[in-house]
Amino acid sequence: MSNAITCFKAYDVRGRVPDQLNEDIAKRIGRAYATVINPGSVVVGHDIRLTSPSLKAALIEGLCEQGVDVLDIGLCGTEEIYFATTHLKTGGGIVVTASHNPKDYNGMKFVREESRPISGESGLAEIQALAEADDFAPAAEPGSVKTVSTLDAYVDHLLSYVDVEALKPLHIVCNAGNGGAGRVIDALEGKLPVRFTKVHHEADGEFPHGVPNPLLLENREATAAVVRAEKADMGIAWDGDFDRCFFFTASGEFVEGYYIVGLLADAFLAKYGPQRIVHDPRLTWNTRAIAEGAGGEAVQSKTGHAFIKERMREVDAIYGGEMSAHHYFRDFAYCDSGMIPWLLVAGLLSTRESGLAELVSERAAAFPCSGEINREIADPKALISAAETHYGANATCVEHLDGLSVEMDDWRFNLRMSNTEPVVRLNVESRGDEGLMRQKTEELLGFIDQF
Repeated sequence: MSNAITCFKAYDVRGRVPDQLNEDIAKRIGRAYATVINPGSVVVGHDIRLTSPSLKAALIEGLCEQGVDVLDIGLCGTEEIYFATTHLKTGGGIVVTASHNPKDYNGMKFVREESRPISGESGLAEIQALAEADDFAPAAEPGSVKTVSTLDAYVDHLLSYVDVEALKPLHIVCNAGNGGAGRVIDALEGKLPVRFTKVHHEADGEFPHGVPNPLLLENREATAAVVRAEKADMGIAWDGDFDRCFFFTASGEFVEGYYIVGLLADAFLAKYGPQRIVHDPRLTWNTRAIAEGAGGEAVQSKTGHAFIKERMREVDAIYGGEMSAHHYFRDFAYCDSGMIPWLLVAGLLSTRESGLAELVSERAAAFPCSGEINREIADPKALISAAETHYGANATCVEHLDGLSVEMDDWRFNLRMSNTEPVVRLNVESRGDEGLMRQKTEELLGFIDQF
């Protein structure tokens, strides 16, 4: 009989409950994490999913059996684990969450001391191997469990990113997707001159309005329609564990995450002077132009939170952004947050005398992009090799940092395999020519569909 545990992914644990992830596996993961990381003490929390409390209890049991002291912060978002691990100076942190996966899924995300990521290349494979072997000697003395709250300290930290006195009385539509973000908005509400119109606000692990993933086209209108009806200044929507946030203009238009990366990079450079900004290779020209125009430096990193965080530490970047709506901050232990970005954007709306549409439209016109397009492909490696042969000969630059990036004088594309699905992901952008961008996107999709 195989002891294989199939819920381990490239960066975390994610699987269907109970066949891929259950209390027995959760306990084994706790014991394995304790053995590999040897943290001494760990912050643990859970998201709003119905199976999260019982999985967390089993995880804690495994940690304690191996002599680890647990600080349980209860219901939380992923970034609250990042914050608490650093704030409480523990040896690690684990949150039980499956983010935007279907409601019958659950999972875990892990960090070590200083909220440094743990991925397949930095300990996760060893944790999986030990959990599968299930051969542990309990510690001579079990660990303790203590319930703590870090919400107030976390909220105070969030508020440090914005000058509350300078904020205008904005009207913001916020859509928590029945995930965990509503609880933090409620904690912030009385401290900001902001009027919130709340959509799908109450945490509900049944996900009555569908899985909280605002990247899905069918999920966007729930926010956009209320923004238009309420004549709000902007809209925000989060995924389930709210480590990603998505923006809507006052007219309800969805803003591509790529342009939010540029907007936040510009804001940090304007405030702090020349700095390093880390970005992913999928769409790059706008971010590079903004950084270089402000005397800063754009530093490219492989896609994925573990890679971005590592690169940011290497170059001491003040901010990092991925077009997939992950935003990372040096003062947040180089971790990603779904709360800090909208506070920063609210600050920009208050000081720049412009709406969100005006703040991003000039950049979207300068570097129009396709947004990420996914295609299921039987042999992604053969496709990427053929695309390089076909397009690389006339390119000004070909890179392999993450999949295939090909640059021409006036347009470029990135084509990469997914870490988790049998799909390739395509992104195309041009220099100020939307027609060319659309033409090349269709041309590339036709090329891809041959495979």
